[in-house]
Parts: sequence; C-alpha cells; structure tokens
Amino acid sequence: MAKPRTLKQKISYRVAHKRGDVFLPKEFRDLGGEDQVQRALRGLVVDGQLMRLGYGVYARAVRSRLTGRVMVDSANGFSSAARQALTKLGVPWEPGSIERAYNEGRSTQIPVTPTVKVKGRFQRRLSDGRTELRIER
Repeated sequence: MAKPRTLKQKISYRVAHKRGDVFLPKEFRDLGGEDQVQRALRGLVVDGQLMRLGYGVYARAVRSRLTGRVMVDSANGFSSAARQALTKLGVPWEPGSIERAYNEGRSTQIPVTPTVKVKGRFQRRLSDGRTELRIER
C-alpha cells in the first residue's frame, strides 16, 4: 500500500509542475489550511526549493554551483521574478524610466537595479536578499 504524501510533498510536486516562477500561498489553499500551507512553504524555503521574495510571495529556487547560495531560478533572475510577482498580485506596472530610456536608445547605460513604475498603491518590499525591487511613483 502506498504511503500518503505529506502537504509539503504535494506543494513541492505542484511547484515542480507549474508554469511560472512565482507562487502565492493562495494557489495552494485547496491542499490544506492556511497555517499548514504557510508551514509547508517555510519548510520548502529551508530545504532550498523555494525562496521568499516578500510577504506572501515565493519564487522557485536553485543552489548556485559557484557559491552554494540559494538564488532565484528564473530566466532573467530576480528582475523577472519580481515582475511576475507584481502581475500575480494584480498590481499595474510598467518599466522604470531608466530602463525605458535604455530600450528607446536614449541612454547607453545598462540598468542594473530592477526598477518599475507602479500605477496605484503598493507598499510591499520584494527582495531576494541582495537585490531589492525599486518602485517609482
């Protein structure tokens, strides 16, 4: 007889098979209670499968072969994951002024810090531990 899977294993399976790199706890609400889901997500963060970007925002993670640190597993790194998080949270945004100037050819400086212009209210901080998303108003 097969051993029943734990909530942590169920969430891990869903994360592995879902599209996108960012996850909100409400996506796992059907698997268990709110406290249980939060506990399982914290366990996955400790295991290095997920990374907490901010309040109620988690991203797929991978260990760096060079440093051994956990980092965001996204095509364009933290910048892409933060933008996905804003979209999932329903926050209207557009690229920041520095990035827009670079894309339009008005500047040759490559933007290093991920910056977005938010239309409306948004007070959360999104960070991967080293880089923080800058918000323009």
